[in-house]
Amino acid sequence: MKLTAQEVYDKLINEDRIKTVRGQIRFHLGDVSITVKKKDVVGNILQEWLEGWLIAKGIEFDPNPNTQMPPDVYLNPSDHTKNLLEVKAFNREVSPAFDIADFKAFVNELIEKPYHLYTDFLIFGYVMDEATGDVIVKDLWLKKIWEITKTMSNWPITVQYKNGTLQKMRPGNWFTNRGGAKVFESKEDYLAAFEETIYQNPETRAQGAQWKNRFKRSYRNHYGVDIDFPKWDEIKGRYGRN
Repeated sequence: MKLTAQEVYDKLINEDRIKTVRGQIRFHLGDVSITVKKKDVVGNILQEWLEGWLIAKGIEFDPNPNTQMPPDVYLNPSDHTKNLLEVKAFNREVSPAFDIADFKAFVNELIEKPYHLYTDFLIFGYVMDEATGDVIVKDLWLKKIWEITKTMSNWPITVQYKNGTLQKMRPGNWFTNRGGAKVFESKEDYLAAFEETIYQNPETRAQGAQWKNRFKRSYRNHYGVDIDFPKWDEIKGRYGRN
C-alpha cells in the first residue's frame, strides 16, 4: 500500500504506539551475543529500523541510492518527485545535531530538483537506559526543513562550520526558543536565509548572484506556478538578527 509521510507518522503514533514500547539493540558474533548499551549507534539503527518497519507493514517505498542527500526513501515508487521522506534520530537528552545535508550539494540540488524543498523529516528523539540497553522513543516529529532550522550568530541558517569550511546544514533546536532564535515561519523565509548563506559562504558566493533566478525558473518549470521570497535583510529582524 502507498502511504504519505503524514500517514506513516500517524500509523507509528496511533497504531503502533511507538512512544510506549521499548527496544534493544542486540549483536551476535560467533557464540557470543550482547545487548548494545552505547548511545552513539542508536540513531543509525533507528533509521535502518524504519525501512524494516515499512517492509513489515507492506508500505511501498524505494530507497534512495544517494545516501549523501535527502531523502532516505521515496514513499511513491512511481514518482520520485512526491512523498520524499528523510529519517533522522537523536539523543533526546541533548540538543539535535544530526546532518541535514551537505550545504554545497544542496545548493545545486534545489536547482535541479526543487521538489526536495518539500522533503518530510521524520525525527526520532530517543533515550537509552545505559544499565539495561533499553531504547525508548520519547518524541517523534514530522517536519519540513524550514521547521527545524534557525538562524545562528555567524550564519543565516544553522550549519556546521569546521576548519574554515561550511560543511553541513544542521537543525536548530525547534522545540525551544532558548537563546532568542526561532525556526523559520515559512519556506519563503527559509529560502531567503539560504540564499544569503550562499552569498556569505566563500565557496558558493559566485553562485549567489543567479541562484535565486535559477531556482525560481526551475520551480516554475516543475510546478507551473511562481515562487518568490524576500531578501534576508528585510526579514532577519524577525529572527533576532540585526
